[in-house]
Amino acid sequence: MAVPVRAYLSIGEVLSKLRSEFSDITISKIRFLESEGLIEPQRTPSGYRKFTNSDLERLRFVLLAQRDQYLPLRVIKDNLDALDRGLVPSLTVGGIATPRLATSDGVPSDIAAAEQDLRLTRNELISAAQISDEQLTEYESYGLISIRGRHYDGDALAIAKNIVAISEFGIRARHLRVFKTAADREVGLVEQVTTSIRSQKGSESKAKADEVEKELASLSIKLHASLVRAGLHRSK
Repeated sequence: MAVPVRAYLSIGEVLSKLRSEFSDITISKIRFLESEGLIEPQRTPSGYRKFTNSDLERLRFVLLAQRDQYLPLRVIKDNLDALDRGLVPSLTVGGIATPRLATSDGVPSDIAAAEQDLRLTRNELISAAQISDEQLTEYESYGLISIRGRHYDGDALAIAKNIVAISEFGIRARHLRVFKTAADREVGLVEQVTTSIRSQKGSESKAKADEVEKELASLSIKLHASLVRAGLHRSK
């Protein structure tokens, strides 16, 4: 019978995998980096550390930043936080991290940005969307953008960039409240369908509801675009 492969590594196995690349690595150093919050391996019931491949790559990132860039742990920790939030760390100390956007033919995709698990600070959103603090405050006052918890998400970035693009045609943020009202109504319709699915018994109900939600969202966007296009054609 084949022996199942463990989904985690012991601290000794991690040391073995890293030693050829980092000759000065020790178990004490790994424990120190853990105590500083740079890595957070899980523990077995008996207290032994369990490292995943993700932990291993995170540790490798820290060691490379120390060896090749001479970065202090505080800066490395900030860079790791940026990576955890879907960002590319700044190349300069104190710089603002930027969203790690998927691209199509070299052009960043707003839809891809919205689908990522981005978590942006206010300054990061302002920088990525190329807007001012006053503009963001205005968008928020009209309910076009809102913060979720302590961060703004990829949807907020996509919305901000679209508002900026539309404003080039002389349409101001206050005029876009009709889009927000229409979107809220569409969300209500989608939730009427998915709520009943989520309330069903069984482990697959949530997954099914999520898929239906994505499909209805895509269809509603297409329908909205078609209706606008048809309306413009009738006005000619």
